[in-house]
Amino acid sequence: MQKGFVVGDIERVLAQLAEENWQSDVRFAESYTRHRINKGYGEAAIRYALKQKGIDFAFDMQDVLLSVAEDWTAILTQVYCKKYGEISPVSRLEWAKRQRFLMQRGFLSSQITQFASTARIIHF
Repeated sequence: MQKGFVVGDIERVLAQLAEENWQSDVRFAESYTRHRINKGYGEAAIRYALKQKGIDFAFDMQDVLLSVAEDWTAILTQVYCKKYGEISPVSRLEWAKRQRFLMQRGFLSSQITQFASTARIIHF
């Protein structure tokens, strides 16, 4: 539409491409999800980005996740270690900063809390 094509023509071509399986929202969502997981982004960020791109149907990321990593905790751990080095206890103030970073990456607060308790990161 930005290039001046008629909306009816665009919709007709897209429908034909989808019918011939040249264009697939599911394939795009799987590819995009795999790419973002490899870049260290969490579930919330990926779902939000897909929705922004017009993919707002119920898409199960679990199959894609299993092909890339074991679970979200493994990805979260990888992202944490890449940013902060080894896992070691930190002060509550420092943990709050690190927790905000992980939330900005799209990890759920429940995943972050589970990671912190499992790794015993918070130093009292």
